[in-house]
Amino acid sequence: MLNVYLKLLLTAFFWGGTFVAGRMIAGRISPSAVAFLRFAVASLVLFMLTWKIEGRLPSVRRRQVFPLFLLGMTGIFSYNLFFFKGLELISAGRAALIIALNPIFITICSGLFFRERLTLLKITGILVSVAGAIIVISRGSLGAILTEGIGWGEFYIFCCVLSWVTFSLIGKTILSGVTPLVSVTYSSAIGAVALFVPAYLDGMTAHWGGYTAVVWINIFYLGIFGTVVGFIWYYEGIKAIGPTKASLFINFVPISAIVLAFFILGEPVTRSLLFGGLLVSSGVYMTNMRRRELAAPAASSS
Repeated sequence: MLNVYLKLLLTAFFWGGTFVAGRMIAGRISPSAVAFLRFAVASLVLFMLTWKIEGRLPSVRRRQVFPLFLLGMTGIFSYNLFFFKGLELISAGRAALIIALNPIFITICSGLFFRERLTLLKITGILVSVAGAIIVISRGSLGAILTEGIGWGEFYIFCCVLSWVTFSLIGKTILSGVTPLVSVTYSSAIGAVALFVPAYLDGMTAHWGGYTAVVWINIFYLGIFGTVVGFIWYYEGIKAIGPTKASLFINFVPISAIVLAFFILGEPVTRSLLFGGLLVSSGVYMTNMRRRELAAPAASSS
């Protein structure tokens, strides 16, 4: 079990790096091209890995085809289009803190669809996290949301949250009959095929000969570490400890993203970013805290 937790922690670190990689590419090539190339690379590696481990490309049951299609269209297609469009407009740290709302929405949906009970502590954690996200989005000026509204960058990243929640919950239903490797491989390929259409329309094939080494290095990072390694380990975590507990480790994504963005991109760490991040992290921890963890201090003092 310790191995599962370590993999989830490293996954969070790799995903924190995807925000930095996305910002480094932003403006150099179109968001749809980045998304397609990321999953074209990932799909190629995943198919080779699946063939080596399984000895073949496993078939899937008819009832699993549509869920796999939905995985590709939510966690791959829509998530990545919104992700890279958002990173063209806002900083890596801000985007990562909005993405940190994932566990909150996963917890709420798990309660609705999988009958996981929402305790008072979880509800409090949800409210605390949402408050932190509002501070981050508004840059510490709460009135700005009412007077100026939320920018397109924040809107796109919030759509990422909705896509990932759907991806995680569908993953729980399909993993009972498909290995994490196979589900990630097929959903990645489905997403890549869908992403080729907007990438082609944006002129990717006419321009990719001029992509710089920086672009390709970041694409391969996104494809291998941000996708192949990250997705497989995340799905292993969902299968081993459930979507609610596995999603808790997403809490570490904004921390690694902010630190990496500071050192690599030189992005400033503002007070509103720090305070909002603290509230988001605290709320996510409260939401996922188990009852016996609360009882332990009382028991030890008696």
